[in-house]
Amino acid sequence: MVASFWGPVTSTTELCEENYAHSSYIAEFYNTISNVPCVLLALIGLVNAFRQGFEKRFSVLHISNMILAIGSMIFHATLQHVLQQSDETPMVWEILLYMYVLYSPDWHYRSTMPTFLFLYGAAFAVVHFFARFQVVFKVHYVGLCLLCIPRMYKYYIQTKDVAAKRLAKLWVLTLTLGTLCWLVDRIFCKKLSHWYVNPQGHAWWHVFMGLNSYYANTFLMFCRAQQRGWEPRITHLLGFLPYVKVQKPEKRE
Repeated sequence: MVASFWGPVTSTTELCEENYAHSSYIAEFYNTISNVPCVLLALIGLVNAFRQGFEKRFSVLHISNMILAIGSMIFHATLQHVLQQSDETPMVWEILLYMYVLYSPDWHYRSTMPTFLFLYGAAFAVVHFFARFQVVFKVHYVGLCLLCIPRMYKYYIQTKDVAAKRLAKLWVLTLTLGTLCWLVDRIFCKKLSHWYVNPQGHAWWHVFMGLNSYYANTFLMFCRAQQRGWEPRITHLLGFLPYVKVQKPEKRE
């Protein structure tokens, strides 16, 4: 254990990792660096969204993934309550963005949904900062996630492309594995702390959720390209990382 650069821990949440075990500047080392893959995946998705000419909503979605990962890094590096909001509040904002991307194509009143979601997100940020929700935050977040599942399932059954369906299955798989890692880390922390090697369940939660966001974004981009008649197909970067490539119809003069 080394001295703490950031002072006493003030966050309402601590995970199953020894604080300041590797550096005086990083409270939870593995929980901090495990967000790096999330940033890189979101950056790859952002570049592809720009290159393929997708709507701005997808660029914003990838940027929100990066903001969430960076905010999580800041929180886990410091374990300060004021910076805990940089992790938890963007989680809610990100889900609100997913709700917009999922439901907006069939929403007849285009201005009402983004206005409502923006006001909801702003109000939540203010209330959460002062109320310091713990259990309520988790229940609220899970509830928002559940609202996205029916629409994802609708897109899944409407999609005939095998590679795109595989992305949806990977989304479910990474969500399941990430949730299991999170639960094991929370429930069995006392036992895990006495192991010779801590499996770092929360760090794995970050990695799996970074992949989860990337697969979800890629699947949604494919579905949107189909809706717009862009003839999308799934190809792979370096032979293993899937991304969407589109063939837009030529504009008639």
